[in-house]
Amino acid sequence: MAKGATSKLNIAIIHPDLGIGGAERLIVDAAVELASQGHKVHVFTAHHDKNRCFEETVADQVSVVIPILKLKRSTKVVFYCHFPDLLLAQHSTFIRRMYRKPIDLAEEITTGMADLILVNSKFTASTFANTFKYLDAKGIRPAVLYPAVNVDQFNEPSSFKLNFLSINRFERKKNIQLAISAFAMLNSPEGVLKHKDITNASLTIAGGFDKRLKENVEYLEELKDLAEKEGVSNKIRFITSCSTAERNELLSECLCVLYTPKDEHFGIVPLEAMAAYKPVIACNSGGPVESIKNGVTGFLCDPTPQEFSLAMAKLINDPQEAERMGREARRHVAESFSTKSFGQHLNRYLVDIHRGKED
Repeated sequence: MAKGATSKLNIAIIHPDLGIGGAERLIVDAAVELASQGHKVHVFTAHHDKNRCFEETVADQVSVVIPILKLKRSTKVVFYCHFPDLLLAQHSTFIRRMYRKPIDLAEEITTGMADLILVNSKFTASTFANTFKYLDAKGIRPAVLYPAVNVDQFNEPSSFKLNFLSINRFERKKNIQLAISAFAMLNSPEGVLKHKDITNASLTIAGGFDKRLKENVEYLEELKDLAEKEGVSNKIRFITSCSTAERNELLSECLCVLYTPKDEHFGIVPLEAMAAYKPVIACNSGGPVESIKNGVTGFLCDPTPQEFSLAMAKLINDPQEAERMGREARRHVAESFSTKSFGQHLNRYLVDIHRGKED
């Protein structure tokens, strides 16, 4: 960040691949909100596909970029840590561990060179402290800046159809098979709704899909095979890389959103769902524990088909409860996770760091 008149800053945001996902959504929100504060903002990325990106189109790269940015002495670096990279990399074999050892050490050292470290949740802050023990011992601790959602893009829902919606990238860590198995259990003759007619119930699985990525292609096929095996393929619709308008329409019409990742660092989808007046059923771990009010704006469940299907059954049996939870969810997100609030907090951090203040 370079000095400008009346505390208006020159800000560079660096991100490796500006596609579609929670981290990428945060980058776009940060750029838009900081620009609205009068700062001059540039976003640098190695890959930007105009056919697979957000319409609007802080360093949050891996931390090795920080020493380069610090070569200019007047530059202040704020590092936004979505999750420690070393925990995302594979350490499964001796060779991999030896290969990663200097990289992991470099990550910790370079992360500590930032003027301010931000993380996306208390869960990530705890993981940060447990992972970077040297930094924690030195008293280098991140501040929490929650991602946000633009609530104004969502109108009141057009309906509460008997449709469950899953929105996630097609990656195995997103645990989407949980949604399929829970939906199959719901439809089972021995399920909790065995005496109720739910022939109109359906499941929509939508999300980011990149044909360049082998895992995306393979996992989509695995999910389709599972739906066939569970006997519910005729009631499940798969949608790859839907636009923002298509996503908003899906949210407007569903009964609720199923969010299946375990130990998710934060999770932007629950915010989008709640902003769209829809309750969320999610795993009781990671970021959703901080964003969802259990029993008020959704349900936090053990990551099993049984627990998810029980929560789904509650909303089928009482659609009015789904509507009440949806209204409360919208209120909750508007108060605690709006882009305006996010922008104000981020702006304060950047201006304070620029002025050499400590929060």
